[in-house]
Amino acid sequence: MRAAPTILHLDMDAFYASAEQAAKPSLRGKPVVVGGLGPRGVVATASYEARRFGVHSAMPTAQARRLAPNAAYLVPRFQLYRTVSDQVMELLARLSPLVEPLSLDEAFVDLEAGGTADDAASAREIGEQLRTAIKAVTGLTGSVGLAGSKMLAKIASEEAKPNGLLLIEPGTERELLAPMSVRILPGVGPATADHLRRAGMTTVDDLAEAGEDELVRLLGKAHGRSLHRMAFGYDDRPVVAERDAKSVSVEDTFDADLHDRVRIRTEVERLADRCVQRLRGAGRSGRTVVLKVRRYDFSTLTRSETLRGPTDDPTVVREASARLLEAVDTTGGVRLLGVGVTGLADYTQEDLFAQAAGERTAAGESAREAAGEPAAGTAPAGDDATEPPGDSPTEVPESAEQRAARRWPAGHDVRHETYGHGWVQGSGVGRVTVRFEEPGSEPGRVRTFRIDDPELRPADPLPLVRDPVDYSSWPASLPKSLSGPGSPGAESRP
Repeated sequence: MRAAPTILHLDMDAFYASAEQAAKPSLRGKPVVVGGLGPRGVVATASYEARRFGVHSAMPTAQARRLAPNAAYLVPRFQLYRTVSDQVMELLARLSPLVEPLSLDEAFVDLEAGGTADDAASAREIGEQLRTAIKAVTGLTGSVGLAGSKMLAKIASEEAKPNGLLLIEPGTERELLAPMSVRILPGVGPATADHLRRAGMTTVDDLAEAGEDELVRLLGKAHGRSLHRMAFGYDDRPVVAERDAKSVSVEDTFDADLHDRVRIRTEVERLADRCVQRLRGAGRSGRTVVLKVRRYDFSTLTRSETLRGPTDDPTVVREASARLLEAVDTTGGVRLLGVGVTGLADYTQEDLFAQAAGERTAAGESAREAAGEPAAGTAPAGDDATEPPGDSPTEVPESAEQRAARRWPAGHDVRHETYGHGWVQGSGVGRVTVRFEEPGSEPGRVRTFRIDDPELRPADPLPLVRDPVDYSSWPASLPKSLSGPGSPGAESRP
């Protein structure tokens, strides 16, 4: 435990939803829900306006719609979120070499290791400067917690939300934690909290008073000891700059169960390609390919195949995934598919087996073309087309409305040759509705087009801030924040 609050925890406020509100002027100050919009969709993030109706992350979207029927429901735009996250992480890297990202919108920073703070006053000042810098560069707000340990810094940022700063003075941990719910401590989920409640423990003070022996008896040696230490505010975990990923994976949940083996294989190949894109984006390769299949009855099967060496070749991963699929019974339907790669490395060994896989694929395509057959993974065309024999029901063809929803996801960017940049408000009945506006503009007008309008096309997200302030020399030359210790949003505990 440190004698100075030099561990900083940053948590961006309702990140996905706030980014959407910043990009779409007509949604500012209104309830926004970002997540899957299908029958099995789940909320990823809800704006603070939507949270007032009881909407929260991990809630089924169908339930959110019942609670907040007038909210804007948008499909995530991860390209935008990653861009903004990179901007934030670059600012954090200027504070210290020890930055531990937890997700796109959350990270720990060791200010002492970077020489940017060594006491409460300097830590508070750098925290305020960070909030100012994030607002200037991204247009978004983040909450900052400062304390002598990671656990307390994270608790502080949560207490500071939204758009605030809270510093916990070392030595006040016990008094601060005592009245809080046991759920505030890391490792206490709903099941553990319920177990403790039945034993008469609902606050952190109850855990401290119960003693280590009682907690060990209830929760086991490791968990019991850990919770007893945390109840007194003890947490000596260091900020770790490198959190090496153990795997890279992607998965999709389908609005309707898939039955047709050709469609299932096509989806697996598509997921394999997306997985390789992420793998290459991280500059990694992998040795083991993993297939995940969740069936109609919620039973989940995983199959894996270990290659002779690490690869980032899409053909190799597709073929391995297809072989794994052959060993899975999909009778009754599939609701979720996933493809992952583990055994990561920063080099590849694909000279022989990747080349052979590519040659097999090319040879197979050539043979099919010579025989007048369609390419692999595609359905036959024409009125006389028939489904291949199988033991599962015939797949219902995707409707025009479903195709439109895939091409024009709600909330995604578009560009029209006449009206410029906009975003999709919704699609249906052969039409797509677009609101034409940009970050920083006034709320725009709404227009409706045919889903096949030749002048309308998907577009990349625009920057949230057109001319961001240059922080390349920060923090040394950054002027002091306008928000001093006594300003709104800046607090200190005791």
